[in-house]
Amino acid sequence: MNKKTLSITLLTLAGLFQFSYSPPEEGMFPLSEIHKLDLKKAGLKIDQNEVYNPNGISLVDALVNVGGCTGSFVSNDGLIITNHHCAFSAVQLASTPEHDYLNNGFVANSREQEIEAKGLTCRITDSYEDVSDKVLGAVAQIQDPSTRLQLINNAMKNIVLEAEKKDPSIKAEVSEMFIGKSYVLFRYKTIQDVRLVYVPNRKIGEYGGETDNWVWPRHTGDFSFMRAYVSKDGKPAKYAKNNVPYTPKKFLKVNPNGTNEEDFVFILGYPGKTFRHRPAEFIDYQQKYLLPYVSELYDFQNTTMENVGKRDKTTELKLATRIKKNANVMKNYRGKLKGIKGIDLVAQKKQEDAALAQFINNNVDVKAQYGNLMTDIDQLYKQINGDAYRDMWLTQIYTSTSLLNVSKQINTFKIELESQPAAQKEIYFNANIDKLKQALNAIYDSFDIDVDRRIFKKMMTDASVFTSNQRVNAVDKITSKGANSNAMIDDFINDAFGLSKLKDKNYVLNNILKSSKSILDYNDGLLLFEKDITKQIAELKPEKDRRDGVLNKLMGDYVNVKEKFLQKDFIPDANSTLRLTYGHVRGYSPADASYMAPYTSIKGIIEKGATGNPEFEYPAQIKTLWNVKDFGPFAKKELNDVPVAFLYNMDTTGGNSGSPIMNAYGELIGVNFDRAYEATINDYAWNESYSRSIGVDIRYVLWVAAKIDHADFLLKEMGVNL
Repeated sequence: MNKKTLSITLLTLAGLFQFSYSPPEEGMFPLSEIHKLDLKKAGLKIDQNEVYNPNGISLVDALVNVGGCTGSFVSNDGLIITNHHCAFSAVQLASTPEHDYLNNGFVANSREQEIEAKGLTCRITDSYEDVSDKVLGAVAQIQDPSTRLQLINNAMKNIVLEAEKKDPSIKAEVSEMFIGKSYVLFRYKTIQDVRLVYVPNRKIGEYGGETDNWVWPRHTGDFSFMRAYVSKDGKPAKYAKNNVPYTPKKFLKVNPNGTNEEDFVFILGYPGKTFRHRPAEFIDYQQKYLLPYVSELYDFQNTTMENVGKRDKTTELKLATRIKKNANVMKNYRGKLKGIKGIDLVAQKKQEDAALAQFINNNVDVKAQYGNLMTDIDQLYKQINGDAYRDMWLTQIYTSTSLLNVSKQINTFKIELESQPAAQKEIYFNANIDKLKQALNAIYDSFDIDVDRRIFKKMMTDASVFTSNQRVNAVDKITSKGANSNAMIDDFINDAFGLSKLKDKNYVLNNILKSSKSILDYNDGLLLFEKDITKQIAELKPEKDRRDGVLNKLMGDYVNVKEKFLQKDFIPDANSTLRLTYGHVRGYSPADASYMAPYTSIKGIIEKGATGNPEFEYPAQIKTLWNVKDFGPFAKKELNDVPVAFLYNMDTTGGNSGSPIMNAYGELIGVNFDRAYEATINDYAWNESYSRSIGVDIRYVLWVAAKIDHADFLLKEMGVNL
């Protein structure tokens, strides 16, 4: 880029934010920022304090975080609506070949019939407090990056301990709003007893499968209902039959009339992570390394699991959640790759960073403070990229191979046990063995020996060809025993898996974990292999900590100087804390000469079903009702049909799954569940022209509940009259 072009870019970027109008729809606004917005001007019809009121009850109080997704209370008896895919793992765990709730769906016609949603809890935001000064005050005079990061983490932990000691009823977390720059303490109430109430047939809740995932037009009934329970004294308690439904501070009113195109809408939810305030090098790392590596690995894993799952129904059910999660990430990552390349985001970021560098160099005071910033960022990412493949391999190895994860849990327990004085060993064992068994049970729930062997072989084969500076010692120890690496890998896997008792869950739980002596005495090839991995991770940790410390400081400085340059405050990247986003029901044009309308209907379900694709199969009753136009009160006049899903230009990401979509009056009119393929890039960049999120229309939810599954009791509980 020549100096003239750079100067124009500099003026354009600075001027854009100084003088031009920025679309208000962009941004996942933290609670602390909501008061700065003019939601009335955007279309809100209720008082803004009804959305969030720090001194009283508001719509925010109806929100829950459930299983990493968002949900909302829709009745005074703790009834929660969220996505079908958010309940998927709990439904899988409740399913058997005899009671296949995963495929057939589930309706609890009475409270007694509601089933424990194993593995799910509800987390409710109680309050928040900015603690940036407390956190950063601990490192004001610290220059060493590793020490600085360690002290930041220690300060965060101490703040959490102090908050939980002050109020034992809450769970505290300090969230980093801007890396290395700002920190907020959140206090949460956690409800431990969550139960399944209504989950539609999988051919409704997962209609379109992976064919339609991240795609518009969409016809997925991605919704489910759960209920939160507490003890009789109103306190959170583990699952027990005599627990009672939780009474929320606030629940959302359901509006069965839905929306029209261009209606104002907003979402409250817990979006996962975004990375919009990062330099070009970060995006380049995503494009070259992380996104292709993970998507290709998950593709291999899913192909393996799908083939093994054809063996029998039990195996298919066991692997279903893992396949679904992998497939979701895989398609998302491939969409991001397409988006990054499609808008040439790396080049855009480089242009922005070059303009930022010129701004730094042109200002004496700024240069004195940030003169080395861009060079330091470049040098750090060269180091990160230099051993990226080994780093990603070490990140994935335990989730790839279940028995290695089992080995890690057992080895970690053994290390802790061995470190105890002789007189304390049995006390430690008795106090912690149930927690270990619980962790192992969760791993064994999706374990299959054939899947493990095949994926483990791929992981070892991949590692065997890494460059000399990225070697995995545990793998080298195996392959160095002979001239043929593949033969050595095959021999090791055959011996290790053949001889290991870890593949037998009952033997592990009843024999190996029987006593402190039995667990300390047991060893095998997989445990030894895992020990070598843990040893290398420990050896690499000081350098990793140094890099993380440098990154923490550099990213804080990067945001600081960029805010000076653009003369504006940024909205913090998403970090699983409660946020608001708003916009309008609106279609879009993903390509030349094409337009995507904002609503789909039941007609589209039937049209897709006629293609013969098994992922477009649907319950026959849908067509029967559609043929006679039995839509009840849930038809949209302009469609002469029931709207199934709809589009809106709000700013969402992972974690917003299950978020309530509300109209101008704060009434529930849909449930967010996905983004259009072009919007998978939202984590890195948002643009009104292509960023569209997808929700299931409340009219389809109510129609399916009433007409397909005859769950009229739910509509009555939500105050919806038929």
